[in-house]
Amino acid sequence: MGVVLLPLLLAWGCFGGPPPEADAPVVTEAPRIGPSSGALVVAGGGTLGPEIWERFLELAGGPEALIVVIPTAGADDHFDNGWSGLEPLRRAGALNLLVLHTRDPAEANDPTFTAPLEEAGGVWFPGGRQWRLVDAYLGTRVHDELFRILERGGVVGGTSAGASIQASFLVRGDPETNQILLSPEYEEGFGLLSGTAVDQHLLARGREDDLWELLALRPDLLGIGIDEGTALVIQGDRAEVVGSSQALFYDPNGPIRRARSLRSGAVFDLGQRAPLPRAVQDINEQQDGQGSPLQP
Repeated sequence: MGVVLLPLLLAWGCFGGPPPEADAPVVTEAPRIGPSSGALVVAGGGTLGPEIWERFLELAGGPEALIVVIPTAGADDHFDNGWSGLEPLRRAGALNLLVLHTRDPAEANDPTFTAPLEEAGGVWFPGGRQWRLVDAYLGTRVHDELFRILERGGVVGGTSAGASIQASFLVRGDPETNQILLSPEYEEGFGLLSGTAVDQHLLARGREDDLWELLALRPDLLGIGIDEGTALVIQGDRAEVVGSSQALFYDPNGPIRRARSLRSGAVFDLGQRAPLPRAVQDINEQQDGQGSPLQP
């Protein structure tokens, strides 16, 4: 038997690899920042175009999928399934919408209250003030269900406050004003995006310099700024820009201290903190809608 096996072993050795039946499986690196399954839609506020709503609906499973809308960032105390904020999703073709809202974290921990999330293909957080989302949902069963939706391949999305809350570090969480970037008692977001801080209404409100203030204190974070009418569609560490304006990425540890600005169709690798080829547009080479250069 040894005489038969020796030539085979020598042949395998010459080709520099193990026998075919011993081939190792291909190992894919886990995302560093984005979700390992499912998708996130992170929108910068303002009027979102149909391309964003339709993309969200597609990721949720199509028109028949259950989409839960959580409008708690808003100031009203009562929301129902007739709420006008559902219209953009209806126009996109959504047929199965449900509003879920409470100000009480005890209710947010009630399995009866959270039951719709167990069947949802997508969850959407409209705008308002992000501290209201923290007070109602951070650390509750609702919060846990968001991760479960992603685990089964669904989508979590939001705009304005609903964008910032998805990050691990929460910006503009102060209950008194949205002009303050850092609020010591409201610094924790939902953490659907690891190691990030997300700002919104970026160019429309002249906020393009603000994230540098945070990153000077927290250089471990990746800063993401999204302008109105624009969203990032994030799957794993792949972040695609969709919409009418720009998304900016701030890396305090980069070789040059300046943000990267990408427009619709461009893709940014969140884990590598770099745009994919042909997608990068340097912020210093871009101009906003008023014609003034954007400076980091």
